[in-house]
Amino acid sequence: MAVMPIDRRELADFLRRRRDGVRPSEVGLTPGPRRRIPGLRREEVAQLAGMSADYYMRLEQARGPQPSASMLAALARALRLSADERDHLFVLAGHPPPAAHTDTGQVAPGLLHLLDQLPHTPAQVLSDLGDVLAQNGIAAALFSEVCTVSEHGRNVAWRWFTSPSVRAAYPPGEHDYYSRVHVADLRAAVARRGTDAAASRLLERLRAASGEFRELWELHEVAVRRRTRMRVLHGELGDLDLDCQVLLAPEGDHRLVLYTPPPGSDTAGRLALLRVIGTERFSAAG
Repeated sequence: MAVMPIDRRELADFLRRRRDGVRPSEVGLTPGPRRRIPGLRREEVAQLAGMSADYYMRLEQARGPQPSASMLAALARALRLSADERDHLFVLAGHPPPAAHTDTGQVAPGLLHLLDQLPHTPAQVLSDLGDVLAQNGIAAALFSEVCTVSEHGRNVAWRWFTSPSVRAAYPPGEHDYYSRVHVADLRAAVARRGTDAAASRLLERLRAASGEFRELWELHEVAVRRRTRMRVLHGELGDLDLDCQVLLAPEGDHRLVLYTPPPGSDTAGRLALLRVIGTERFSAAG
């Protein structure tokens, strides 16, 4: 496979921040009384990865050569990167290239058929950037105030960082967590897309609209969202606990997201009621 151009500035920033996050004890090193930083020193990362300290220093200074795939694997082990962080490191360094991005915004007929076969389970199809491309009826009723499939309201990250009414549908104590989840997931998608125009436009809009987003983006956290527990504060049905399961469809960069009731919760009964009332609101007397 052909090698992509290296993004030296982003690679340097990612290496520095991940190095700062690794404690010496995690890699079998003794902190020592004179250590002034909580993370690893450059020379320690170089030693763990089996490279020269000068070579690693040049990578962090955004002036080094393009690392080989084997060198990146060694760095990933030395920095104790997760699978998502490791893949992100490879993308920034140009090894290996991601699959060609062919998302046209059209949902595969098979996924649309599957949505219709899940009348009791809220389900959505999202792009890797977080655009809601399709959803079934019960999902539309559940998330009517959160996100729609309309062109200007369908991106979950955009809505989260720019619409206070969206956050009102979630417990205040969990807002910081969801903010970081959205940013880390978007970071992975933007890196995979490279110079994709849609990704660049979304990132530019978010940076301009939200100081919180800008601060979190600078942390350079990356993690593809696969499964989470969430709570939705529904206006008529009360608090709904949901397990969010993300099923990936790599060929189109689409995700089928299922929202299921946790075992032992009363969410299943409330979702059944939601199917009956649909998007209609209870009357004042009802």
